[in-house]
Parts: sequence; C-alpha cells; structure tokens
Amino acid sequence: MRQQSRATRTTTLRAAALIGSAAMVVLALQNGSATAAPEQSSTAPAAATALTLSPSARAAALQTAQDAAPAAARQLGLGSAEKLVVRDVVKDADGTVHTRYERTYAGLPVLGGDLVTHVKGGALKGVTKATGARIAVASTDAAVPAATAKAGALKAADSASAAASGARKVIWAAGAKPVLAWETVVTGLQHDGTPSELHVITDATSGKELYSFEAIETGTGTSQYSGTVTLGTTASASGGFDLIDGGRGGHKTYDLNGGTSGTGTLFHDADDVWGDGTVTNRQTAAADAAYGAQVTWDFYKSAFNRSGIAGDGKAAYSRVHYGNAYNNAFWSDSCFCMTYGDGANNAKPLTSLDVAGHEMSHGLTAATAGLNYRRESGGLNEATSDIFGTSVEFFANNSADQGDYLIGEKIDLRGNGTPLRYMDKPSKDGSSADYWSSGVGRLDVHYSSGVANHFFYLLSEGSGAKTINGVSYNSPTYDGSTVTGIGRDKAYQIWYKALTTYFTSTTDYAGARAGTLQAAAALYGSGSAEYNAVAAAWKAVNVN
Repeated sequence: MRQQSRATRTTTLRAAALIGSAAMVVLALQNGSATAAPEQSSTAPAAATALTLSPSARAAALQTAQDAAPAAARQLGLGSAEKLVVRDVVKDADGTVHTRYERTYAGLPVLGGDLVTHVKGGALKGVTKATGARIAVASTDAAVPAATAKAGALKAADSASAAASGARKVIWAAGAKPVLAWETVVTGLQHDGTPSELHVITDATSGKELYSFEAIETGTGTSQYSGTVTLGTTASASGGFDLIDGGRGGHKTYDLNGGTSGTGTLFHDADDVWGDGTVTNRQTAAADAAYGAQVTWDFYKSAFNRSGIAGDGKAAYSRVHYGNAYNNAFWSDSCFCMTYGDGANNAKPLTSLDVAGHEMSHGLTAATAGLNYRRESGGLNEATSDIFGTSVEFFANNSADQGDYLIGEKIDLRGNGTPLRYMDKPSKDGSSADYWSSGVGRLDVHYSSGVANHFFYLLSEGSGAKTINGVSYNSPTYDGSTVTGIGRDKAYQIWYKALTTYFTSTTDYAGARAGTLQAAAALYGSGSAEYNAVAAAWKAVNVN
C-alpha cells in the first residue's frame, strides 16, 4: 500500500517522503522516524574538537598553509629537491593546527611521502609521517621500461576486461627505500561488473612491480525498511522537482538506467512524492540513496562539525540502477560519487542506509588520511567505512531499523539469512580476522578490516555477552581479558580524530594503535579512562 505525506514547501527546497529501503522505499512505508536524532557529541572536550570552517575560511587556511610550505619544509629538514603541497588543514579549538601535506621530489609526486604537522602557538609539537626514510634517488631520468607497459596486461588476468593508460613518473616512498618508479592505471571491469582503476607501481630501472592497489572501493550493505522519512528536493524552474538536496551541498541523485558510465538522468518528479515502496518503481532506489546521503551528511555535521565529505561544504552525488543485476555498491574518487547496483535479479537495490554511510566514508578517508586500499592500510580503509556506516545507522534513530553492529544483515547476499560481517566477532562470517597476526595484511581488505571492526566494537561496548537493540552479541578477546566499553560516541570521536590528524596513506595496525592513542590523549587526556580503554581494546585484538 502506498502512503503519502506532504511537507511544508519553502522557496526552493521541499521535503518529500522517502525511506531507506531497497525493496520497500520512499515515501511510504509505515512506521519509522522521519528525522535523525543527534547523538551526544559533547563528550569530546571543546579544546580538542575541530573548528568548523566556512568554505571561504577553509580556502584561506589552505592558501596560508601553502604560502608557508617552503618554511615548513626547511623546518622539517627536507632536502632542497623536496616541496610540500597542502592537502588539508584542521584547526582545533585550543589553537592546534594540523596540516596535511603531500610531497614532491624534483617536481615528481612522492607516493607514500605524505605527512601531517601538528603546531600550537607557533611551535611544532609533532609530525606524523607515512615514511621515515629520507627521499633521495640517484637520478630522475628514466624511460618507460617494457615491463611497465606490460603491467596492465599482467594485472588484467583477474579482470573481465582491462586496458593500461599512460604511465606517470613518480617517487615510490612507501617501501623500505624510496625509488624512482612508474605508476600505470589499468582501467576496465572486474568479474562482478565493478569498474576497475588499478594503480600499478613498477621500478623505473628494473620494471619490477613494487605495489598495486585498486582505487574503486567497494562495499555491500543491507536492504532496510526505514519508514516514512523526509527528503530534500529542489523546485525546478520548468515545474516539478529535482532530486537535488540544496540544504546539504547540492547532493544530486541520478538514474543510470542500466548504464555503467556517465551520470545518466537526474531524477525529476511532478508532485514531489518519490517512489511507491516497490522495486519496480525507479524512484524507490533513488529515494533510498538520497536519504542515505542526507543522514550521513547530518551525522558528520552533528558528530564532527564537518560540512560534507571533503569538509568544503560541497556534496558528492549518487548514481543508482548501475548495470544489470549488479550486486554491489562502490565509491570512486575520480567522480567523487557513490554508485549502487540493483542486486541479484534486480530485486534488492543496495541503496540502504548503512551502505550509503559506508560508501560516503570511503570519500572521507580519501579526503583525509588517503589510506592505501591494500594490505593493512586497506583493511583500515574498509573498517573506517564499516565504523562510520554503523554509526550513521545508529544516528538515524529509526525505530523501523534500529542500529546494530552487523553489516548487511537484511540483504541476504549469502542466501542463508546471515549478515555479511559481524563487528563483535568478525570471524563469524567465515573469512574475517578477529585478531591481528603477521598474515592479516595478505587477506582481502574486507576481511583484514575485521581487526579494526572488532577493536571498535570492544571500545564502544566492551567484551562478553550482551543484547543491544534486540541483537545478541558475545565479543571475545585475544588474551581472555575483560574490556569495558566507553560508548560508541566517544569511540567514533577517537577514530575520526585519528583518521583526520594522525593516520597517513601507509598507516598499518601498529600505526592505527599509535594514532588512536594520540587522538584519545588529545580528546580526553593521556591518563584518562578513554585513553586506557583504547590501549586495552587494541591489546584485546592482539595489537600491542
């Protein structure tokens, strides 16, 4: 049955009813909270929280930092061939300024050379570096070796299709010793239809592969029945309404209509009533995606004073109805957008709330730490999306789909009614790691993420058996210890602080432990219960 609700019309924006479900959508669906209730974020001391910068103030801060970059490079003792390029500036209420830089060497990008400076009162208090090695190579002259040209073909072996683009000369600094290298991007399709943007790094002298990583970051989630909710839309000059959320950076939702490139068609509706709760109505998935983006934006704003994914007040955009029976969703930095398939048999679009939170958080990671999507840093990248996707779901406070620590519990991608991932005991999915070991980095990033997901659950809720919102959990520890949780809101404040000010592109689990302890010290004090809980939770997942 279809239900409708009308919201008060403003000049250009209007709230239309939608839901966060894939198979029952939008505007109708019975019970459910229409708005997200903010969680308490006041647990973070005011002195340590990041100030909200307007777009103009942020642009000014970036320019000021860039003007001062040469002096910063000299202060850090960088070589004469090195330059710093500002990526981000975070200003805390206590005056601490965290400036994130990329590096160049003789004009070449330095991959794995990023760093963050921490300055207070004009004094350098610390530096977080992706590598401690000094950047220096004997020569920057090199021709593209034949092995580099072949890299695309070699890497395409596991892809449905692929083609290598021109190589870019770089300095590869994420290994034991910085070397001159070539970066080749292999584009095409993976076997499940997901686009591929595989970056292959090869030694400029030998042509030997040094590293590779996938730039398309995937995630799967749950089909939810979230009830009647409001959706920001914009009145069209030609009449009717467009699915553009002008109140949240102008987020747009497009219909790919089975396509796999471009943006397709912007969703438009005559009466501002979107979808009818059935998968056959194309607006249903669109309303879900737009709702998910809306709640995620609100979560970032409420919890972290962050305006948009990149912190610049601008929205990403969403594309739905990708391909045919595509059973996944993904984030792409190249388009700065989320893309959703319609699921197996085109029956369950992956446009649910925690999926949106997960995908948008890949964008957050790209805009901040830039965690490489491979090995342990890739696991931390995926875990960050699970952590914030889960936090978004709790933040929504929707009685029709209460928050939980399960990933993909309703979409049933396995076909047996079980979730995709469990944060309290990740190994319950049959593949994820509960604890760190030397082999964790060799797992797929969706499974190596288990260590950080388990850490976050323990930090939030503690170990042992308990029931939360009707779901039973029983979280073990590596050493048999008992961990007492500090609450989810404090846990995600610590993770966000670490991600945005202490993590770099190469952060591994040992680095994540160090970064979250620094974050806990900044927010709550180095001898606080929160700081000690972070240490205990990492010890409980065998990160010491």
